[in-house]
Amino acid sequence: MASKDYYKILGVDKSADADELKKAFHKLALQYHPDRNPNDKAAEEKFKEINEAYAVLSDAEKRKQYDTFGAENFNQRFTQEDIFSGFDFGSIFSDLGLGGGGGIFETLFGGFGGRQRGRAAGGNPFGGGGNPFGGGMPMKGPDAVATLQISFREAILGGNRVIRTGHDHQNVSVKIPPGINSGRKLRLRGKGGKSTTGGPNGDLIITVEVAPDPVFTRDGDDLRSEVKVPLSTFVLGGTAEVETLEGTKRVKVNPGTQAGTQVRLVGQGVPKSGGHKGNLYARLMPILPIKPDAKTTELFTKLAELGL
Repeated sequence: MASKDYYKILGVDKSADADELKKAFHKLALQYHPDRNPNDKAAEEKFKEINEAYAVLSDAEKRKQYDTFGAENFNQRFTQEDIFSGFDFGSIFSDLGLGGGGGIFETLFGGFGGRQRGRAAGGNPFGGGGNPFGGGMPMKGPDAVATLQISFREAILGGNRVIRTGHDHQNVSVKIPPGINSGRKLRLRGKGGKSTTGGPNGDLIITVEVAPDPVFTRDGDDLRSEVKVPLSTFVLGGTAEVETLEGTKRVKVNPGTQAGTQVRLVGQGVPKSGGHKGNLYARLMPILPIKPDAKTTELFTKLAELGL
């Protein structure tokens, strides 16, 4: 989905309040409404953009997410279904004062809009039971949302978790794909709210939060870590033990290695498509005495005399 500047689409400032947004939306929606622009594809696309912009900016939480992530990242994180979830097409249509023809919204938006906050008997301003578009067509139930915190290593290696949902208190199995990033959304089809019109259940949308790790940090498909090595090993050479997600690996340290040197362990990073993996870069850092005893002090004094 291409990034869109919703403020620009509605012609308002980022500081616009709810009344300003509604006024701008009503003006544009009336101007570009399909009933007033029959067979005008350009007006139809403009009308869809206006509704999408208003669906986001009129919802406090969606607007906060949009302002936080920016247009491009928001449109990458949220689907059209996410954007129109809970958007009250029926009330909007009624407020425009054009009367009837609710099928226009169904045609343009393909059923997005979630639950109707209905104002007539049965929750439907158009008639026809609980379906805001009339005709008794079953509508999908509302989506539910949840947050799942996983460990850094779970995010890299993948796995399975069972969570208890808040909307219906059911245990749901969640498959965690290897290499998942914090902020990624997982959609479980049919695990959301029940439809009141005989349609399918909504979806459960889970936002993943990855906890930090005491050993590793992530850099794209690569992992990075620091490994403590005795000072003598830097000078004389030897080996160092590097922790990986698959266990400890022993690497060679050449004589005269400088502090901060990085050792690359191929294939010990983040899983990528095609079965490949990134690398692990371990930075070698010297172990220095915090409170040197008399013998250690004497040895370092001699080294200092040698200019080392």
